[in-house]
Amino acid sequence: MFVGDSLSLNMWESLSCMIHASVPNAKTSFVRKETLSSVSFEEYGVTLLLYRTPYLVDIVKQKVGRVLTLNSIQAGKFWKDMDVLIFNSWHWWTHTGKAQPWDYIQDGQTLLKDMDRLEAFYKGMSTWARWVDLNVDPSQTKVFFQGISPTHYTGKEWNSRKKNCLGELEPLSGSTYPGGAPPAASVVNKVLSSITKPVYLLDITTLSQLRKDAHPSTYSGEHSGTDCSHWCLPGLPDTWNQLLYAALTM
Repeated sequence: MFVGDSLSLNMWESLSCMIHASVPNAKTSFVRKETLSSVSFEEYGVTLLLYRTPYLVDIVKQKVGRVLTLNSIQAGKFWKDMDVLIFNSWHWWTHTGKAQPWDYIQDGQTLLKDMDRLEAFYKGMSTWARWVDLNVDPSQTKVFFQGISPTHYTGKEWNSRKKNCLGELEPLSGSTYPGGAPPAASVVNKVLSSITKPVYLLDITTLSQLRKDAHPSTYSGEHSGTDCSHWCLPGLPDTWNQLLYAALTM
């Protein structure tokens, strides 16, 4: 099961297509819903699930409005008893204005109109970490964190005069990204170091930063404007899944 946002969707679609390409005549079933989607390869007994929850922690409707609750994971009951869990979050934590799906943040007993988003991400991820420690049986379930998927909206990050990823045709050469690591990556590392159960970081950040050419840009179809957040398929998420496969078979 992939658990997270549209970058989880990106990776789930990629893996579904890669498996289908290797067994093109297999009997499959496909269900796509708002929260839970699935692809099953029936004669192999393999099901790939996608659970959409962009923050991992809950958004709860209260009298004051929609509240992002940093210390609550009610959805966790749907994630239990999986063989593999692949979590991901960050993309939505920076959303503001009309793109923001909550009105308040609840931090413990404190209700806030807003707070530092990196701090909020750390607190939400710490709640997720506690959920993993309390609910995962490592003999039954392997847990991965997908790592921070970078965006390419600021050309100066890769020493370009271009505004964003539009028109980029080549990856960056070398193995370092001029703009450095996104701040959220250090939050993920800090949280993962606090978990006692084994969680494998699928560290896709730097290799993805080098792929400024791999976004849909204006050809997304689903997103108006220039999409430098998500990734074309076939494309970069196929590499993420090659690495996931390597990690699973190690």
